[in-house]
Amino acid sequence: MNKIWLSAMLFAVVLVISIITSGQTSSLGKDTLTMITSPDYPPYEFYDTKAGNRQIVGFDIDIARALTQELGFKLKIMESDFNGLIPALQANRADFVMAGMTPTPERRKNVDFSIVYYQAKDTIVAPKNSNLKQPQDLAGKKIGIQLGTIQEQSAKKIAQKVPGIELKQLNKVPEIVQEIKSGRIDAAIVEDTVARGFSQANPDLEFNVIPSEQESGSAIAFPKGSNLVKPFNEGLQLLKDRGELEKFVTKWFSQNTSTATVSSRPAKGGLNLDFTRILPDIPFILKGIPLTLLFTLFSVFLGLIWGTILSLCKITGIKPLRWLANAYTSIFRGTPLLLQLALVYYATPQLTGYDISALEAGVLTFTLNSGAYMSETIRGGIQAVDKGQAEAAMSMGVPYRLMMWDIILPQALKNILPALVNETIGLLKDSALVSTIGVVEILRSAQIVGANRYIYFEPLLFAGLIYYVLVMGLTKSASVLERKLRQSE
Repeated sequence: MNKIWLSAMLFAVVLVISIITSGQTSSLGKDTLTMITSPDYPPYEFYDTKAGNRQIVGFDIDIARALTQELGFKLKIMESDFNGLIPALQANRADFVMAGMTPTPERRKNVDFSIVYYQAKDTIVAPKNSNLKQPQDLAGKKIGIQLGTIQEQSAKKIAQKVPGIELKQLNKVPEIVQEIKSGRIDAAIVEDTVARGFSQANPDLEFNVIPSEQESGSAIAFPKGSNLVKPFNEGLQLLKDRGELEKFVTKWFSQNTSTATVSSRPAKGGLNLDFTRILPDIPFILKGIPLTLLFTLFSVFLGLIWGTILSLCKITGIKPLRWLANAYTSIFRGTPLLLQLALVYYATPQLTGYDISALEAGVLTFTLNSGAYMSETIRGGIQAVDKGQAEAAMSMGVPYRLMMWDIILPQALKNILPALVNETIGLLKDSALVSTIGVVEILRSAQIVGANRYIYFEPLLFAGLIYYVLVMGLTKSASVLERKLRQSE
């Protein structure tokens, strides 16, 4: 048992070193610029899911590639939720943002912007024949908006002028559209190029352009004081003068392109579930399984080691160690996991200067969190072992360390195996939270397919089926292991 735990500790050290080394070798060189975007906003940026590919494409991507090539840079693309893009710039995780972002006065306080490269319009998306076509028609209605977008600010301005409007903030446009279809909100304010695709995919919806004295436009965002603003402005102007920007507009915003991402139109009435619409994208969703399993296994393995260390600190006679272990457990059990994940991901570069990747941040956060929970489980398992065995070992002169590794811990782990399996299952399902920082695991893959196909239920239900199969497989494997352990007694 002592050799097993020694090997495990060595493996953990090698793993941590490899993670740090991989992060260092992937850091940006002088010839590479990192762009961060939110690839769930077709046709601006979205995943090409054909044949399982994991390539981000779209209007903004074409412009970014043309610009960086013109300026003599290589391009690296990262992703995040839209409301995490500006924090990523502030944390120096990227050199610039392209995500159909409008340079509002509030945003200019935190980041710098290029010139506007595309003008868009706000629209009202609502059920057909609802007569919600003008801002004044929204009086007394519940309106959906995407968190952190210019449309959110437009909706707030309309709500100040039109009485009785209730705003509902959501993270993604597909969620907003589904809320309209389910009747939870009456309408939504969405950009016209995006609204067109959803309206074509959902014939029970329509959109109407909101008259505005000043159209909202898309620009490139940079960290404050960035020296890239001037060359990017010159590059954008050059693309405009050569007509390349207009070619990109025609390519991505034409009528044919908007309908190309829609596999079929649902029939009227009911839930209209049609899983044939996601058949071409199933390989793309399935590619999220290895990453989810890898993330879960690393988190469980490292969490078990960390939890064992914490549990030993809790039962030791050294009061400072006992106090620190209990305080640590209290903090990590008393704060939301999503908050811990965001802090590790965004704060690490600012506090340490190390550009931690999304996967590394996820593994580290889940290890620290699961270790706190496992420490209590392991402590209970240790204390459940008959005290007579410890007393007998001590009377025979067995050192405390050997007694714990060879006698007490093996029995404790056998007793708490069901609890450890439950913790592993919880980690497997909670791994979906890393999608909020851009890790394309199972849930994120399904959301990407939904955004591309302008549908909601089918990809999420398929993702739910995958999670269920994985959990059942894990449960069955644990049952077999537990049965073998009982037979060996």
